[in-house]
Amino acid sequence: MSIASPDAVLPIDREFDFQPRDFARVRSLIYARAGISLHDGKQAMVYSRLSRRLRETGHPSFDAYLRWLEGASGPQADLEWQEFVNCLTTNLTSFFREEHHFHTLAEWLKARGSQPTRIWCCAASTGEEPYSLAITVAENMGLHAPVKILCSDIDTQVLAKASRGVYEASARGLSPQRLHRFFLKGKGANAGSIRVKPELARLVEFRPFNLMQTSWQLGEAFDIVFCRNVMIYFDAPTQRKVLERIHGVMKPKGMLFVGHSENFTESRDLFTLRGKTVYDKV
Repeated sequence: MSIASPDAVLPIDREFDFQPRDFARVRSLIYARAGISLHDGKQAMVYSRLSRRLRETGHPSFDAYLRWLEGASGPQADLEWQEFVNCLTTNLTSFFREEHHFHTLAEWLKARGSQPTRIWCCAASTGEEPYSLAITVAENMGLHAPVKILCSDIDTQVLAKASRGVYEASARGLSPQRLHRFFLKGKGANAGSIRVKPELARLVEFRPFNLMQTSWQLGEAFDIVFCRNVMIYFDAPTQRKVLERIHGVMKPKGMLFVGHSENFTESRDLFTLRGKTVYDKV
């Protein structure tokens, strides 16, 4: 997840009936499911994105769709809940976004030597950030480094794209040298596309994960956590809860990387500021 799209105005001639009480229900449901806090200015966004689900499921109004969603059970309901969450998460990313973070990580990796390392990218989106992490590892420790990068997201659609590792050849943030070393160039019907090389892809593992889960079964503790531009969607109590859980799955002296607009100085008992939007675990 990343920075939200600009707010829009609700269309005058709406295809579906959408009342303030419907928005209030959506806001309550997405907060309970994903911890996302929607303000009043997001009504147009909610209408636009969820209208697609009304068409797909054949419901004539938001009220009918939400009543069905709240009362349904079984595999079909589970799938629709996932679609509901997918619709209301925003994904905006690029390779080596907030590049100073990768310089900090590179210096840390160089000092690390050949020690086994675990990294968690907990908002993987369409994969640009995970593969940027993998490239940084490869450049500083080699492609056969004892490093594992767990990459998760609540949105299953973007994770599917991330797992494929296919992007436009004009993708922002990649130098010609990195394109040549770490990507395969598409030919014929795939001209204009690039694919992550298998030897780079082996460093990363993708899996769906909801930060609101009460049980965090993530394996061994992490040395590094990238949780960038996620907390901006949460209110203060939810931010604190997530930070406590992240703290609990990190190794002593682990590093937490956050987004450029995120500040956690109120949680000094958990993390201390190391550098620009980089924190050390207390």
